Amino acid sequence: MTSQNTLPIPRIRPETASHEHAWLVESRHPTSEGVILYVRCGGCGTRRVDLQSHPHTPPTALSTETGGVQG
Repeated sequence: MTSQNTLPIPRIRPETASHEHAWLVESRHPTSEGVILYVRCGGCGTRRVDLQSHPHTPPTALSTETGGVQG
């Protein structure tokens, strides 16, 4: 028997499923705040802008992730 009062089960499409990005530096530019890095995920093509304020610390994201593979 089928119920008329149930919600559909949400489906996650493979192209929108999240993954751990593998950031590749496309370009870098020194500034007074540190080095600005323009990075792209090698897997899905998503881009982001990072700031590395000191050479011995990891970069931090300045922007949100944009672009990527469109489905």
